[in-house]
Amino acid sequence: MPVVFDLKIDAHTELAVWKIEESHDQLMAGLQLKQHELEIIDSFKSDKRALQWLSTRLLLRTMLDTKEYIDCQMDDQGKPYLVNYDYHISLSHSYDYAAVMISRDPQKKVGLDMEIIKHKIKLIRHKFLSDVELAQKQIGDNIHGLYVCWCAKEAIYKWHGRKELEFKRDIHIKPFKLRDEGELTAVVDLPKGVKELNVNYFKTDDGYMLGYVIG
Repeated sequence: MPVVFDLKIDAHTELAVWKIEESHDQLMAGLQLKQHELEIIDSFKSDKRALQWLSTRLLLRTMLDTKEYIDCQMDDQGKPYLVNYDYHISLSHSYDYAAVMISRDPQKKVGLDMEIIKHKIKLIRHKFLSDVELAQKQIGDNIHGLYVCWCAKEAIYKWHGRKELEFKRDIHIKPFKLRDEGELTAVVDLPKGVKELNVNYFKTDDGYMLGYVIG
């Protein structure tokens, strides 16, 4: 299992990325799966999606450094959680990569998103960004800037873990300086009030963008 990136963000938080090179059978051999999980795998419409699902679980297993069964489930909002660990996790995948983020601090939730960079994002930018955000010169027509914003908003959405949050309406990106690796601030309108979150992001050499948040 080629872990191509492993970041110890702080004493309690880790983020890792894995390039998917194994076959379906090789990934299956590294996991202990129960019947409901086998049914999930069988429900996927493509082999690639099954590989991504298996890869996130095997990467999670590697990061937890255990040979025991890992009971990773989804709550009724679709947020992943570990039944037997008091940790927060976030999972992402895009094409040939899987990514996992773990917070061992029960008080700190995490959110993670990884996307391959494609020009087609310009076609949907008005769906997830306000006119004020699009007016920022580092966002507007800049593909990398658009992906930074998408990954930031998706990471925040996963951090919150509730479906009522909408990208364009509730998550607002403040002006930031676009780099290959950097940080931005987002203002989030939550049901319990407004919260500011710092989101880190970086672009990989082979054309992916990754954003993550802790809070």
